[in-house]
Amino acid sequence: MKKDIHPDYRRVVFRDKSGNFSFLTGSTRESNETIEWHDGNTYPVVDVEISSASHPFYTGQQRVMDTQGRVEKFKKRYGQK
Repeated sequence: MKKDIHPDYRRVVFRDKSGNFSFLTGSTRESNETIEWHDGNTYPVVDVEISSASHPFYTGQQRVMDTQGRVEKFKKRYGQK
């Protein structure tokens, strides 16, 4: 591998402010902000707009689209004559 072309891989906290949820993982993402984590160490923090804590699919608040009768309506309108 070539040297000095890869970004630094380090521990980073991703924080979902809308879901009041954060997790520590490895990443190459850059950040100027830091946060003190539960283990007492300070890590860079990256704010995200959506995560599994706030996404409707994972929270069970997903809207179900009404698909009943669409095929029948299509066949009625454009069906064989």
